Amino acid sequence: MASRTATALVHPDRADLEFTTVLAALSDPVRLAIVARLADVWPDGELACTTFALPVSKSTQSGHFKVLREAGVIRQRDEGTRRLNSLRRDDLDARFPGLLDIAVPQGRAILASW
Repeated sequence: MASRTATALVHPDRADLEFTTVLAALSDPVRLAIVARLADVWPDGELACTTFALPVSKSTQSGHFKVLREAGVIRQRDEGTRRLNSLRRDDLDARFPGLLDIAVPQGRAILASW
């Protein structure tokens, strides 16, 4: 089995964040729920992928985290066997002011309905 760190995690620079890509990443209820959880521990908190109680399989969860990371919504880093996630709120607020103020409450509503 290949090491998780064999491939570098790609994070777009702030200037490269695209509005349509970020909106597409936020368009899924599971991804919105992930963003809401990360917003609750922002700015200093990180959550491991395994701490999210999502109603999808582990492989589907991985795909959702990848979409969020590649869109520039979250930052991921590996620490031992864990992959830690944090919200890129500063970058998103700088590029798209107010977007997370709208998205996060929607994600919280989704979490409450599960």
